[in-house]
Amino acid sequence: MMNTKTMLNLRQDAEAIFRAAVERVRPERLFSYSLSLDGSKLVVGDGQAVRGYDLDKYERIVLAAFGKASIPMAASLAALLGERVSQGLVITKAPEGGQPLAFDPETRTLFTERSIHIIEAGHPVPDQRSMLAGKEMLALASQVREWEKRGSHTLVCVLISGGGSALLSSPAEGLTLEDKAAVTRLLLACGATIHEINAVRKHLSAIKGGLLARALFPAETLALVLSDVMGDDLDAIASGPTVPDTSTWQDVKAIFDRYGLFDALPESVVHIIEEGCEGERPDTPKPGDPIFRACSTILVGTNFHAIIEAERKSKDLGYHTLVIGTRLSGEAREIAKVFSGAVQDILLHKIPVATPACIIAGGETTVTIRGHGKGGRNQEMALSFLEELAHYPSALRGQLDRIAFLSAGTDGNDGPTDAAGAFADAAVIERAKAHALNPAHYLAENDSYTFFDKAGALFKTGPTGTNVCDIQILIVK
Repeated sequence: MMNTKTMLNLRQDAEAIFRAAVERVRPERLFSYSLSLDGSKLVVGDGQAVRGYDLDKYERIVLAAFGKASIPMAASLAALLGERVSQGLVITKAPEGGQPLAFDPETRTLFTERSIHIIEAGHPVPDQRSMLAGKEMLALASQVREWEKRGSHTLVCVLISGGGSALLSSPAEGLTLEDKAAVTRLLLACGATIHEINAVRKHLSAIKGGLLARALFPAETLALVLSDVMGDDLDAIASGPTVPDTSTWQDVKAIFDRYGLFDALPESVVHIIEEGCEGERPDTPKPGDPIFRACSTILVGTNFHAIIEAERKSKDLGYHTLVIGTRLSGEAREIAKVFSGAVQDILLHKIPVATPACIIAGGETTVTIRGHGKGGRNQEMALSFLEELAHYPSALRGQLDRIAFLSAGTDGNDGPTDAAGAFADAAVIERAKAHALNPAHYLAENDSYTFFDKAGALFKTGPTGTNVCDIQILIVK
């Protein structure tokens, strides 16, 4: 007989560990670690290098924020810099289902006082609002250049977080929004990695791949980055708008060849790729370009920071804890089998860690869409894990109430859904049986959201204000 109280406690512990991890990488905490203001001197450090800015040398300070964490990042920096901020532009993800954007009255007042304008845009596929955001950002850059020409020096603080690639959209000459949206859908559906997707986005954009830095030059630019990319490569986060781009037109062509997508591409996209490969269209700015002498880009928050806090919380709760890394990648449903195998080893052999055990990991997996359902990579991983439990040896099936698995996105949105992820445990199995829900069927349809909605196991946090990839938490009591 299943122990309902134990299962509930395990779920609560998994949630507590996840929330502790997210709390560590909220912008207000991040900036307390990486920024300090001493009189007129702003000191910025990433743990390896420290840079100081004498704010008295600038006539104005402008904020340019884009990504899922743009509002809290902009609010935190505006609060720190106070009246020195003269204006700003914030691009954020529009809430699901057309709901109004919600943020606290203090932030709303702060933005009004500092002339900080907000634009809501589409994600993960750019929309007309994303186009407006790109247009407004380039207009702001043009204004900054005009000030510089007049000898009025400006410090532009660019605040970058995950989702910026879609939220800030400015198609390259010869392309439309529909062209870019079609390409994005193709890449998301085929299981392309975030690095591959961003390499393409940079070359189909007038603002990514170092082009925002070029648009702001010669003004001095400080870019503070919250990483949602595994490995924290600055040229991949939000498609690297303020750093050199090492990918080429040839790389872009190779990506489409690799996934057999060339014949499915809009004709206009094929045309500009061919132009680029033949040298008839300029490539993105490369390392050594003089524009980057005026632009510093610093990493202020990563999945690693979140995972370390999750480990601390897990130990505080009394678990023997093992962190297996921050770079989980590959198909979500296949990664789930790694966690399932670990459960069996823990139960049978007390390896790789003895009970009460907690295994923590982070990264970003992918989903190859085969069905017509609704869900995200974390929900798919949880559903695959649940399906694996059904194939356990009979000696272990009676111990399923000792297991809880949570996979969730730190931004609070897993794919195009209102859930951060989902729980997988014995309670879900029992509810699925009671409602005749077949996990294998929903997995085949990529319909994990519907399954967990009916099973009462969706994990909903709402937007968290941060974004550092995903976190997986496996508990075996």
